[in-house]
Amino acid sequence: MKAVRLHRFGGPEVLQYETLPDPRPGAGEVLIRNQAAGVNPIDWKTRSGGGARPFLGEPPLILGWEFAGEVAEIGPEVSDWSEGRRVCGLLNFPHPGSCYADRVVARSSQLVALPDGVAPEVAAGLPIAGMTAWQALFEAAELESSHKVLVLAAAGGVGHLAVQLAHWKGATVVGTASPVNHAYLQELGCSQVVDYVSADLASAVQDCDLVIDGVGGQAGIEALGCLKPGGLLVTLPTVTADEVVKAAQEQGLKAQGIRVHEDPAQLATLLALVADGHLKPRVERTFALSEAAEAHRLSESGHARGKLILTMEG
Repeated sequence: MKAVRLHRFGGPEVLQYETLPDPRPGAGEVLIRNQAAGVNPIDWKTRSGGGARPFLGEPPLILGWEFAGEVAEIGPEVSDWSEGRRVCGLLNFPHPGSCYADRVVARSSQLVALPDGVAPEVAAGLPIAGMTAWQALFEAAELESSHKVLVLAAAGGVGHLAVQLAHWKGATVVGTASPVNHAYLQELGCSQVVDYVSADLASAVQDCDLVIDGVGGQAGIEALGCLKPGGLLVTLPTVTADEVVKAAQEQGLKAQGIRVHEDPAQLATLLALVADGHLKPRVERTFALSEAAEAHRLSESGHARGKLILTMEG
């Protein structure tokens, strides 16, 4: 198989495109002929020595946790899938998922059927960002249609999906973004979009039931001023979650961090929303698997709108 591995932690240049022996499915497992893999901020954070590194062991390692492809081989004790079925999933996060490869082994229970009309490049970008948005909105916050929601980094991978899901629920949605993304976010359902550079956020946006903080650090702390009494801020970047939660406690407010978890039923719901046209994941750019380092550079720049996807060659 073709795969991208790192043999040491560091910059994008440590990602090496290699030929490796094909994996084989064990009991309860399925071999996937992978077609696309999502690239997320957690990927480059892990590559550089942070992120999910404590869960991965030592190099060499294959990064990536989300994929879309076709069932190529069925392992023993698997009866619920057949060869040729189109599937996607979130694999083992934050433990090794090894999705930067054109062959991927998954437990059969991790797979979700891909609806007709949903392209692999779209599906591969949905598990981490889509379920992070879903779990922040509906598990952590129990979002209701009467709520007002502020989404920081609203044009990003998680943000643009959180905006759409909150709007689908009937909530009033406000987003932060650079001016070039304002019209785009209004199309997605934002009733107000704030320039995160020039505006004083706490003055521009008030009385929010929920803030989805996709930035973290000082930006997340400043967004606490947008909450109404009893409101909640859900902060997504794990590296600054403790300081945001501490700042909230000092102000008598509520904040919590979350880490996405596997939930095939949630992913199936998200895919159904995509198939029905209610949710439109944006693929900013696709890269060949061998171009993974370039995809990491763009992700690390923070200037991508929507998702970045690796597609398999051959």
